[in-house]
Amino acid sequence: MKRYLCSIIIGMVVILSIGTYYVKVASSASSLPKYTFKTLEGSDKELDPVIIHASLQNGSNFYEPLTIESNTTTYESEKSYLENLTGRQNQQIETLVKEHRSFMRGKDSISSLYEDDDFLAYAWVNSDGEDGEMEAKFDIGLLEKKDEEETSFQIELPNQGRILNADVRDVQLVHSKLQVLTMNDVNSNNEKQTKEVHLYTIDVANKKVLSDKTLVSETFTYPDQVDFEMPIDLTPSQPNNMVFISLIKGVNHEDGPFEEKLKESKLLSYNYETEKLETVKKELLSLDMARSGYADGKNLYEVEMKSGKYRIKTFDLSSQTLKNDTELDIAANKKEQDFAAIKNGRVYFLLGNEVDQDVLTNKPATLLIADIKTGKTLYKGETVINKKNSKSFELIIHELEIK
Repeated sequence: MKRYLCSIIIGMVVILSIGTYYVKVASSASSLPKYTFKTLEGSDKELDPVIIHASLQNGSNFYEPLTIESNTTTYESEKSYLENLTGRQNQQIETLVKEHRSFMRGKDSISSLYEDDDFLAYAWVNSDGEDGEMEAKFDIGLLEKKDEEETSFQIELPNQGRILNADVRDVQLVHSKLQVLTMNDVNSNNEKQTKEVHLYTIDVANKKVLSDKTLVSETFTYPDQVDFEMPIDLTPSQPNNMVFISLIKGVNHEDGPFEEKLKESKLLSYNYETEKLETVKKELLSLDMARSGYADGKNLYEVEMKSGKYRIKTFDLSSQTLKNDTELDIAANKKEQDFAAIKNGRVYFLLGNEVDQDVLTNKPATLLIADIKTGKTLYKGETVINKKNSKSFELIIHELEIK
């Protein structure tokens, strides 16, 4: 009886401790300022998919992460223990977990997923290396949505003895075969370094790798440097026929920054259907547009600052032509933090604090939402604070996310 009584007392102490902790947290969070957007133009319904990740700071004495979602401020300290333990996830990952919890267990990389109306597929390189050599296997998963039938297996990565690292950047399902695009660091066994872009074709039904195609291979010696970059993928798990790869060549100076060799750098396009790898003419699509752009499988979008205004350029991927160049109704300031996102046929543009000679000027954040084709403003607003004594706090914006 004493043993059970002791357990009950311990349990009550734990519950009271947790309760006291959350009361203190709630009390502490309630004393912090809340940020909302004051509508200056348009409908506040446009705010529904907007998520802003930021932090509240007061010099070096105070730092608290926060999220502004559905025009409501939530501090990290207000979230449950479980929410803080799991951390923030990609919105698409969260949706897939809710819809296909069993299949999504342990899968948290959106670039390793593919989804269409019938299938949800996954490919990831699971590696373990010793003495400069990597032992690696593909983790493959396929879910048939209609009957919720799952297929999962591991298969060895071809030629893994020469690979130091393999990073999955895109997954597609083409003609019932899984196409897995990776960027690999290769062991050259000397002072030289080699980086490659590979395309693996996997037969899911027979659980084997049908082919390992090297799309690009570049070998270099320090101080030379080679890197590959891809535009920001707005629809990373959706079917796309084409992928863009920027090949960047340059020199690492010991006493200065990286210097790119623009004449040797180039932009490549690969079409999954035609299996063609082509070099994109620079007069059609600039390297800067490809690297800083946002791709959705059909178009590539670039946000640029020109003549005191922000502009959105839309490049058609199939015809490789510039089909739209739209000026936004918002002044450009090179000193301001700016965050852009493109989704739902809209461009979301957030201007944050102003930095001048490493001095941060705390000012209201401005949000603009415009139609991507016409440039027409659908919403314009700025942050307001619910407390008068909050001037000593600074709202530092980290990321703009759209559901």
